Amino acid sequence: MLEERSPDSCLSSRLFSTSRISESSWSNSFMFPDHDDKLSNGKRALEVASEIRPTKSLKLMGFSIQYDSDSSDYSGTSQESDSNNNGGDSTDSHSLFNEIGRDNSIDCLIRCSRSDYGSIASLSRNFRSLVKSGEIYRLRRQNGFVEHWVYFSCQPLEWVAFDPVERRWMQLPTMPSSVTFMGADKESLAVGTDLLVLGQAGFSSYVIYRYSLLTNSWSSGMEMNSPRCLFGSASLGEIAIFAGGIDSQRKILDSAEMYNSELQTWTTLPRMNKPRKMCSGVFMDGKFYVIGGIGGADSKLLTCGEEYDLDTKKWTHIPDLSPPRSRADVSSANDAPPLVAVVNNQLYAADHADMEVRKYDKEKKRWLTVGRLPERAGSVNGWGLAFRACGERLIVIGGPRNSGGGFIELNSWIPSDGGGPPQWTLLDRKHSPNFVYNCAVMGC
Repeated sequence: MLEERSPDSCLSSRLFSTSRISESSWSNSFMFPDHDDKLSNGKRALEVASEIRPTKSLKLMGFSIQYDSDSSDYSGTSQESDSNNNGGDSTDSHSLFNEIGRDNSIDCLIRCSRSDYGSIASLSRNFRSLVKSGEIYRLRRQNGFVEHWVYFSCQPLEWVAFDPVERRWMQLPTMPSSVTFMGADKESLAVGTDLLVLGQAGFSSYVIYRYSLLTNSWSSGMEMNSPRCLFGSASLGEIAIFAGGIDSQRKILDSAEMYNSELQTWTTLPRMNKPRKMCSGVFMDGKFYVIGGIGGADSKLLTCGEEYDLDTKKWTHIPDLSPPRSRADVSSANDAPPLVAVVNNQLYAADHADMEVRKYDKEKKRWLTVGRLPERAGSVNGWGLAFRACGERLIVIGGPRNSGGGFIELNSWIPSDGGGPPQWTLLDRKHSPNFVYNCAVMGC
């Protein structure tokens, strides 16, 4: 039974697919074994793999999964190949689909959906190594095959993921936690195949927990060189930049760091021109931008931003980059950081007060209103509303304003080159007692 296996043995757990908009429930896992010989339920890996039906992606590519009872592994065989064709070397210890060779096999596999990889990894040691090592995701990224899934939390230690294309849900394992961390505000960012959740471990210390897509498990993440919170951050492939924020002494920072998810290392970057906290970050045109926030000796609202060039390693001040606030005459100390996202190298913002979507005109260097947010995009001063880029889509996740009941909705809009107001599509909804605490998008 699936319930008897260790949580560490699954790549993608409790996937659910729906062909219509409905309240989603959880289904059984697509799992693969952690060990080469036996699973925790006593079955051999090959017994489990024999129960796996060939995925739709593999069928469409013309492959069937065959098993030789005298062999220790599965092999992939092309349905169009001659049964007497001996072109593949079945003794190759690194083979995948023997008849077409490893390179062609990988070229096929990177076109599969991320949700297929749990089943694919169960076929043999070689398939499992390809998936669990992260090699398949690096190759996907290098060849431009990237799927974006939305990860969000509506409970202090619980996370779910949503595939907006297939409309599938995935429940992540419960996070580890201390009492302080569970009750403290948290910040999150997805980078590479990692989801980072950052928060307080004590009164004056910070901690990072790292969820790995490759192992479907949480672990302690590598600490920053200068730990902080209330920063602006964004990721690009396997790297992420964290800028500004405050340290354990509540000092507003002008420092920034770069994280490499494959090496799990932090690199200190040159200092920004201005210290700032409660800011936002995006990547656009290959450069990192930190936007808005609060800074200065009197902790005033900043309307400027800064651009970091990864090649020259220099920061450039950009005036009026932060989207205008509709209630500029009201103190914004309690407002969320700017709700910004980049799709196709165009910068968008959500005005939570006026329920409007704005777009930044790079040539005229000003913000223009393009349309309305979805109706169910309520928030408390911007908190509880997720506004994210998800590949070519803008995603808005809104939920109940107050704790105690209700549901959240996921809405999507694909901006077109011709412009026009947003046409929001309701992707799905889910019961939730709370609004959205944290949200991140993983593209791999």
